[in-house]
Amino acid sequence: MSVARPSAATPPPAPAAPPAARQFVRGSVGSGVAVVARAAGALLLNKLLAVYGGPGGLTLLAHFQNLMALFTTLPNDGTHVGLVKYLAPLPARAGRYRAWLGAALLLNGAALLLGLLALLLSPGPLVGVFQPSVGWVVLFGLGIALLTAYALLGAVLLAAGQLRAYVGLTVALSLLGPAAVAAVLAGGGAATTALLAYLLAQGATLLPALWLTHRAGLLPALWPGRLSKAALRGLGRFLLMAVGLLLFGKAVDFAVRELLIRQFSLAETDLWQAVAKLSDNYTMVMTAVMSSVYYPRLAALAPQPTAQRAWVRTVLRMLVPLLAAGLGLLYVLRHWLLPVLFEARFGAAAGLLGPQLLGDWLRFVAWPLVMVLTAQARVGRYVALQAASAVLYAAALALLLPRLGLLGAVWASALRHGLLLFWCGWYFRRFWVREEVR
Repeated sequence: MSVARPSAATPPPAPAAPPAARQFVRGSVGSGVAVVARAAGALLLNKLLAVYGGPGGLTLLAHFQNLMALFTTLPNDGTHVGLVKYLAPLPARAGRYRAWLGAALLLNGAALLLGLLALLLSPGPLVGVFQPSVGWVVLFGLGIALLTAYALLGAVLLAAGQLRAYVGLTVALSLLGPAAVAAVLAGGGAATTALLAYLLAQGATLLPALWLTHRAGLLPALWPGRLSKAALRGLGRFLLMAVGLLLFGKAVDFAVRELLIRQFSLAETDLWQAVAKLSDNYTMVMTAVMSSVYYPRLAALAPQPTAQRAWVRTVLRMLVPLLAAGLGLLYVLRHWLLPVLFEARFGAAAGLLGPQLLGDWLRFVAWPLVMVLTAQARVGRYVALQAASAVLYAAALALLLPRLGLLGAVWASALRHGLLLFWCGWYFRRFWVREEVR
C-alpha cells in the first residue's frame, strides 16, 4: 500500500498509526493458522524426542535443526527474502519476473552445491555427533535439496500474495515432520533415524508446492542463457547478508551447542536445550508474523522513508508491551510449563528460563529495527552488526560459562541482545521523532 504525499495546501492527515496497527493485526491474524500449525508441530516434535528419544534426544533434535539451518540459511534468509521483494510488483509473464526467478535458481543451486561439498569433504564437524552411515549422509543431502526447492516455491507464492496456498503448505509441513518422527520412534527406530525421516517428510511438501505454483501460473518457462546480471547482483546483496547470519548466527549457535555437549554431556545440556527450544517455539511465531506481515510492507515503503519510519514506530508500540506481557506469563508458569512441554525431569531447567526470556524480549524489540537494514539492502552494516554481535557473544560466554555453568550460557545471550538493542536504539534514533509532512 502506497502512502500519498499531500500538497502544501492540504492540511496534515490524521496520525497513520491506528490504520497501520489495524493492518498489522489483520495480517497477523490472517497468518494465524500457519503460526498455530507450526507451533503445534514444534511442540509435538519436542515432546516426542524428549520422552522417546532417550537422554540427549532433545539436544540432538536442536542440533539437527541447527544443521538444517546451516544448509538453508543462504537461500531462505538471503535469496528468498530478496525474491519476495523483487517479484511482488511483477506479473508472472514479465521478462523481469523470469530474470529474478532464474537468478534465484542459480544462486540457490550454487549455495546448495557448496554446502553439500562441505558435507562430503568434512562430515565429522557437521554430522559426527549423529554417527551417520554413508546412506544417512546421502539422504540428508537429498532432503536439504528438496526442502530448499520447496522454500523457493513458498517465496514465489508469498510474493504473489497467495497467502492461502502458502498457509496450506505450512500446515502440511508442520504435520508431516512430527508424523514421520512418531512413526520411526514407534517402530523402535533410533533418534538419528527419526530426525532423517523428519527432514525427508518436510522435503516431500515440494510436490504440492509445485502443483500450487503451477496452478497459479507462477512458474513461467525459463530459458538457458538468459540470466540477468542485474538480478544476480540484486539478489546477491541479500545473499551476502545471509552469509553474515550464517557465519555469525547459525554457525555460532552450532558451535556453542557442541561446546556445551562436550563440557556438560548430552543429558545436562538437555536442560539448557529445553529453555532454548521453548524460545524457538515462540520465536517461530514471531518469525512468521514478521516475515509475512511486517517485512513485506517495510520493504514496500523503502522509497518513502517517512512512512517507513512511521510503520516501524507503530509496530514497536504494539510489540513492546505485548511481548513483555506474553514472556512474563511464561515466566510465571515456568514450573508447570517445562514438565508439561517436555518431561518431568526438565522442571530443573526453570532457573534458566528467566534470563532466556529477558534476552528474547531484548532480541524481539531490536528485530524490527535490524530488519530495516535488510529492507534497505545495507549489506556492510548488516554483516558488521552480525559479526560484532557474535564476537560479543563469544566474549560473554568465555567470561560467564566458567563461573555460572549452564546459567552463564543464557546470561551471555541476554547480554548480547541487550547491547544489540542499545546500539539499534542509537543508530535508528531518527525513527523516534515524528516528522512534519511538508
